[in-house]
Amino acid sequence: MKSLKVKIFSTIGLFVLFCMLVATANTSQATEKYKDLQIFAKVLNLVQKFYVEDVDVTKVIQGGIKGMLSELDPHTSYLPPDIFKEFQEETSGEFGGIGIEISLQDEVLTIISPIEDTPAWLAGIKAGDKIISINGATTKGLSLVEAAQKMKGKEGEIIKLGIMRKDFDKPKVFDIKRGRVKIKSVKVTDLDEGYIYYRITSFIENTYSDFDKSIKGYLAKNKAIKGIIIDLRNNPGGLLEQAVKMSDLFLKDGIIVSTIGRNEKEKEVVYAKKEGTLDGFPIIVIMNEYSASASEILAGALQDHKRALVLGQRSYGKGSVQSVVKLGDGSGLKLTVARYYTPNGTEIQGEGIKPDITIDEVDPDAYQKALIKKSIKREADVFGHLAGAKERAKGSKGILEDLQKQREDLFKKDFQIQQAFNYLRASKVFEK
Repeated sequence: MKSLKVKIFSTIGLFVLFCMLVATANTSQATEKYKDLQIFAKVLNLVQKFYVEDVDVTKVIQGGIKGMLSELDPHTSYLPPDIFKEFQEETSGEFGGIGIEISLQDEVLTIISPIEDTPAWLAGIKAGDKIISINGATTKGLSLVEAAQKMKGKEGEIIKLGIMRKDFDKPKVFDIKRGRVKIKSVKVTDLDEGYIYYRITSFIENTYSDFDKSIKGYLAKNKAIKGIIIDLRNNPGGLLEQAVKMSDLFLKDGIIVSTIGRNEKEKEVVYAKKEGTLDGFPIIVIMNEYSASASEILAGALQDHKRALVLGQRSYGKGSVQSVVKLGDGSGLKLTVARYYTPNGTEIQGEGIKPDITIDEVDPDAYQKALIKKSIKREADVFGHLAGAKERAKGSKGILEDLQKQREDLFKKDFQIQQAFNYLRASKVFEK
């Protein structure tokens, strides 16, 4: 994206500028172009003169800005200095809070995703949960910024979230202890035999570097990669540049993503570079309805270039571009300036990424119970059995190696991952 060119003004400075524009405009122009600004100035003047108590002008003007932006979209918002500072911290991978990504769905505060290993995730908060109260106060009418502000607080303090879930008969209050949220965005499991599983929880400043380091470390110890699973489920997104870098890692050339703003002729396009491309093995991307933003960029790019098979459910559909502008008083403006498009020109906003293979998520507990019922004892499971050639070579004597056990534990808990692995291995068979 081109940098957004904006003059820096304090909150009061913006208002003064508006008043100057009204005052200097000729009568015919003011009648139409500045009519509403004149009304705003008049209302502010009346409030200052006749309101029953003294008025904090800065607070009133900030309220006016918030009201103006609330008429646009949920992702455009005014960030007061304290909130803007916290916003900047959150992209660095470590910040204070409970660790959730929220959105407004049908004017209801909804959790897109609890970030893994954070206080909210550990407390049992799930993607899709509706937050109906914060510390006993209703969330009705709150903007995203206001809701986030109410959930901020000192580390170690308890925040009470009133949650409504689709299988709840009535709301349930979750007690969550605020903590220092340190995000580990890249998690890896060696599936053995040349296959790797990556869980990407979000896109922060070090996501690409951690992923690249892990891939190179694997290749340094092994001859080759046979296939990769990239799990983007419940990934709320984050930094666009990180998703672009990860896409570029697997693409030789072509478009990664394009953005189009108000002027459709001014199209911004990001292209892949051949240097450093990893090729020669299949990729499976897993998504669900809570995979959003940057995760949709990565999935869309790999899908359109036939570099990966997308499996799971249609993604969230958050395909708008926000540019963050720092204002003179330390506050910020998060402004929606464009829409994202996949390499094939498909708009992501409101549509999401459609999977190549639709596989619904299965409740982990129910899935494990089903596996136990269907489990079959084999010769290798019998204590003291005669070891086969592979067991003799590994010296395991019927005991699973750590890598095999990790893989089996992963598959027992997650039906979609198991199916992704089956498709990954099948793709290698059909290539022969």
